[in-house]
Amino acid sequence: MKLDESSEGLALPARVAAFHTRRRLSCIVEELCARAGHSVSVQEIRDALGERSFATLLLFFALLNLLPLPPGTTLVLGLPLMLVAMQMVSGREAVWLPNFLLSKSLTAEQFRKLSEKMLPRLQWLESLVRPRYWPFGNSKTAERVIGLVALVLGTVVTLPIPFGNWFPALACALFGLALAERDGLVLVAASLTVVISVTMLGLVFGTAGVMASMVFS
Repeated sequence: MKLDESSEGLALPARVAAFHTRRRLSCIVEELCARAGHSVSVQEIRDALGERSFATLLLFFALLNLLPLPPGTTLVLGLPLMLVAMQMVSGREAVWLPNFLLSKSLTAEQFRKLSEKMLPRLQWLESLVRPRYWPFGNSKTAERVIGLVALVLGTVVTLPIPFGNWFPALACALFGLALAERDGLVLVAASLTVVISVTMLGLVFGTAGVMASMVFS
């Protein structure tokens, strides 16, 4: 079974070793801090993430939709989630973002301060999430499958459905985390969250239907 496209052609033990020694996100952040010049741009961060850019941005935009923000905010914040998901389905090599966003940057000092706050939490998360039981042999196949599910969930996130946005956003966050670390257990948790999302949506629409029938009967 292929563990990653970059490991094609290697013997099985070598592919397994390469799979388990992939750079963790905390290492990428530390490297960006170490080589930061006057500033760190969004494009530099995207390029440093490499093959993890889709998973990381999927996780990031999903987490934004989990914040306790005013009603209607998900209509805007759900769109970047859908944009990333559509590119995953199409099989792009790197995430496309508008130039005005790619050119945005933090000063090196701002980036380091942000990293100092973020790294302990990220390292704690990495102690729980790790490569295991990953069912996909090809990274592009994983991106396309997860991207398709995330696209449907992202569409639901943008809809003004009472109590219907949180679980789809959570599922997208878990899918992003699972893809970033190749963790099959987190993938299962994400899939279960999709089931909960569908159940919740069914209850919302069912209740709305009953109330509508009572009003108009």
